Amino acid sequence: MLSMRIWCAMVLAAAVQAASVAPTLRLRGGGKHFKKLPDSIKPGVVYGDALKDLLQHAKDNNYAIPAVNCVSSSGVNQVLEAAAKFKSPVMIQFSNGGSQFYAGKTIASTKENGLQGCVLGAIAGALHVKQMAEHYGVPVVLHSDHCAHKLLPWFDGMLEADEKHFKEHGTPLFSSHMLDLSEEPHEENIKICTKYLERMVKINCFLEMEIGITGGEEDGVNNENAKAEDLYSKPEEVWQVVESFNKVPNSKNMFSIAAAFGNVHGVYKAGNVKLSPEILGQAQAYIKDKLQCKEDKPVFFVFHGGSGSEKDKIKEALQYGVVKMNIDTDIQWAAWDGVRKFEAEKHDYLQGQIGNPEGEDKPNKKYYDPRVWIRKSEEAAVTRLGETFDDLNCKGVLE
Repeated sequence: MLSMRIWCAMVLAAAVQAASVAPTLRLRGGGKHFKKLPDSIKPGVVYGDALKDLLQHAKDNNYAIPAVNCVSSSGVNQVLEAAAKFKSPVMIQFSNGGSQFYAGKTIASTKENGLQGCVLGAIAGALHVKQMAEHYGVPVVLHSDHCAHKLLPWFDGMLEADEKHFKEHGTPLFSSHMLDLSEEPHEENIKICTKYLERMVKINCFLEMEIGITGGEEDGVNNENAKAEDLYSKPEEVWQVVESFNKVPNSKNMFSIAAAFGNVHGVYKAGNVKLSPEILGQAQAYIKDKLQCKEDKPVFFVFHGGSGSEKDKIKEALQYGVVKMNIDTDIQWAAWDGVRKFEAEKHDYLQGQIGNPEGEDKPNKKYYDPRVWIRKSEEAAVTRLGETFDDLNCKGVLE
């Protein structure tokens, strides 16, 4: 009897010891917050390992997450509402100009003051997202969009806020940031981005970088006259990025690449833009060979200029490791269209504070109240976002 007790005690002790040293396993599905997602992903802004798990899940399951540019709290709320309605993770991002608008156009933002207005607006928008995301019950990637070389003071200001937040709370403020130095020589682009990545991985902040050129015009960056050959990246160029980034300690899966495959910002007539997603597939195969890895799609790719793109090309891009697609222009139009339709329907009630078809003394406040017509804008944007979630195969991921 005594020997049996001793044996049981030894077995129990061994089990406890094994449990204490066993590595924590992350599920690729069946998570405790969302049954299709890993355990690490929960409602609210995601960071570090949770962000990597989310993007890996998207890549493994051939869907992408829509990234929507926001310029106001209303814009943020409509994106969160759409994500909750259509059961999808989402990315909310702030551009330089959008950040300035969020702060207020009269807040000074000059080279001399480090683009302070843009920095303050980005931080204010990020804090609003952090406050509300968890309450909508969806995982959110909080991101900053295109930062060209001349805008690096804005990037530096946001990164300083990230480092301060990390010191105080253990996470950066933003999930990730984008550097767009594609107008610089390729080697210089990689060199600068690598230096920033070294700084960012220390606070679990993810980097998106761009190579090649996305055509068209967005937020003051005009590439409408770009050479055709610059709109298509080569596998060797993508590999140079991966090779440099992989030398940064703890950088594994902490970056994505916006490679050019004919992308154009804005919306153009069908046929004016020639997307070639197969370029991404060629790059994945090339890098797999270089890394001698088992994974067929070792790179997180990003699709810029998603508005107005052909749906079959979007679906094809998902097969090649695209985990994020920027959608801005189409949502801008949808938001305006909601207001336009409301104004057309209620035109005679919107020509003065008093007086409408029901009588000269009838008040019109319930029509011109911003909460009414702004809400019409939000509802239209939510509907259009539902179409995007369909296009990107991400609707229902949170069910």
